[in-house]
Amino acid sequence: MRLFTIGDLHLSFGVPEKPMDIFGGWENYQTCLEENWRKKIAPEDTVVLAGDFSWGMNLQQAQADFAFVHQLPGQKILLKGNHDYWWTSRKKMEDFFAVNHFDSMHILHNNHYAFGQYGICGTRGWVSIQGESADAKILAREVQRLEVSIQSAVNAGLQPVVFLHYPPLFGNSMNYDILEVLHRYQIRQCYYGHIHGKGGHHHAFQGRIEETEMHLISSDYLQFVPELVAELVQNVELTK
Repeated sequence: MRLFTIGDLHLSFGVPEKPMDIFGGWENYQTCLEENWRKKIAPEDTVVLAGDFSWGMNLQQAQADFAFVHQLPGQKILLKGNHDYWWTSRKKMEDFFAVNHFDSMHILHNNHYAFGQYGICGTRGWVSIQGESADAKILAREVQRLEVSIQSAVNAGLQPVVFLHYPPLFGNSMNYDILEVLHRYQIRQCYYGHIHGKGGHHHAFQGRIEETEMHLISSDYLQFVPELVAELVQNVELTK
């Protein structure tokens, strides 16, 4: 039983006017993703999808994208990205999944999921713009959501693994509010997406900062191959 992750699928089955294959490196990406997924992911595995899942503007427009990923092997845990305009309250999303029998889809929002000894934690994150009050408020909420998620895993006696959409640091820019939470909880592994293109990938930080190992997992960087996070010796049930 293994835990994988990948971010930024940018699926558009319900809104074909938003194709990603007009960008370099995204040619035939949905077929490529499915082929790689089926080669690597088994039914007992779990995949964390780190934001920017669908171009749909609401749940109905994103339904075809959910259906596409639902029929792929494994359980899927979704967190919000900056382009996930379909995102609404957790209850509405979970009710939508239930009505459409998308029972392999799960929402990560102010909670965690247990995977063996690990707690799957995370939130969207945000950028840090000095002097912008609106951005400061959004960042404060995201910091709180991250802490609530991590603390819920700690309370359950689990080792938190953090998944974000926005990078906690990029180039010379550091989001100290997010990094402080990672430091305080001594997070060992943090996975993030959002960054695209060779230029962006070049400036993305990967490696160790204090206790935390940082990993870029945007889909074009991974060439649409989900990345292994952890492997358990025996199968356990995914719980929240």
